[in-house]
Amino acid sequence: MGNFSITSIMGDEELVTKELVSNCLTTSFDQIPDEVKTHGKLSLLNWLGVTIGAANDRSIDMLVDLSKELQSAEQVSLYGRDEKVDLLMGVLINGTASHIFDYDDTHLDTIHHPSGPIAPVVLALGEHLNLSGEEILHAFIVGCEAELRIANAVYPSHYQLGWHITSTTGVFGAAIAAGLLLELDEERMSWSLGIAGTQSSGLREVFGTMTKPFHPGKAAQNGLLAALLAKRGFTSSEQILEAKRGFANVLAPEHDLSKVNSNWGFEWELAKNSFKPYACGIVLHPSIDACIHLKQEVDEKDLEYIELKVNPYVLELTGKQNPKTGLEGKFSIYFTGAVSFLTGDASEKQYTDENVKDPAIVELQSKIRVVVDEMMKEEEVLAKAVLHDGTSIVYEVKHAKGSLGNPMTLEDIIHKFKGLASDVLSNETESDRLIHNILNLERVESVKELTGR
Repeated sequence: MGNFSITSIMGDEELVTKELVSNCLTTSFDQIPDEVKTHGKLSLLNWLGVTIGAANDRSIDMLVDLSKELQSAEQVSLYGRDEKVDLLMGVLINGTASHIFDYDDTHLDTIHHPSGPIAPVVLALGEHLNLSGEEILHAFIVGCEAELRIANAVYPSHYQLGWHITSTTGVFGAAIAAGLLLELDEERMSWSLGIAGTQSSGLREVFGTMTKPFHPGKAAQNGLLAALLAKRGFTSSEQILEAKRGFANVLAPEHDLSKVNSNWGFEWELAKNSFKPYACGIVLHPSIDACIHLKQEVDEKDLEYIELKVNPYVLELTGKQNPKTGLEGKFSIYFTGAVSFLTGDASEKQYTDENVKDPAIVELQSKIRVVVDEMMKEEEVLAKAVLHDGTSIVYEVKHAKGSLGNPMTLEDIIHKFKGLASDVLSNETESDRLIHNILNLERVESVKELTGR
């Protein structure tokens, strides 16, 4: 793995930002373990699939129309579309597309979606600067590691206040990744983090609307802008994470900044990244597994109700009882439980405006009862189907599919990619080419091989 020439200053909160910058700039590609590189490539493949799959969403059409109205320069590609836009609009649009289905990767410890703010930045800069696959994989992994460690430092108090942690900490990872590719020195990388930190935002109030997926796109755009400005000498705070009026003290009443740099290079948060088998928030996945299983044992005509004993975050995040749109359905344990029971799945095809109005689904969602249990982990559920005759069937999920205890395989991720991309890409050959190039990214000479342009 190599030796790290880093002076340990852990525990000294006056130097957190400085140490993070040093760690990021001195971590070479060769020092990253092979298993982390592999996980980074899987993360990028998963990101690319969900981005291409949502490329023709109405909200993306709106952003592309705006880009045309602003006469955006044709600098970088939009994945799944023919248009090219300028660098900043490119990362905004691709980053937004990646989160539309709520089907992207998740760091379970912080409910953070790490690829969304980072992947669009490294791919856009890679295309714009004609960089190699190894260069962008390196920047992607280090950027993700930085954002996840910052997320660890402020979770859960930051999230509980109402901040969308993917956006608020993702902007730092985007700035780091961009700064590496732009070859910033320590001073300019520190400024880049300062510029990024003052743009850190994203409120959970907008969940269930087009603005939630806008968050990782905006974090990507803001982080890239920060690095581009810093490269030109645009100054900012060099202590943005730890300062009295900096990120952690202002936005997280309880935080532990020692987590930002602790065991850097020896423990990898990106290795804890998980991939979703279902197109909704990870907290719903145990209940989906349970409802799909219960359908195998219960006929809906015999069902009195289904009780789901869940982690508190389930109701906090997905407590909508009567969603009006497919997008709102992703934030409803009641709709999700019903549709997964009736159809045996919870892919993007289940979360439609038609399904939330389907009488059979609406009737069944009234039979979904949710009980909050502080002792239940986020990847667990205890489900009970009670029948009209009073009998009951109990099913427990200890590790939801897609969690670290029950991860998706490479074959699962490839199948997911093809399912998402099949309706968008011109042919299966193009899909296979992208899969091959991502899985062999360190041997790709130019990122332009990913776009074919």
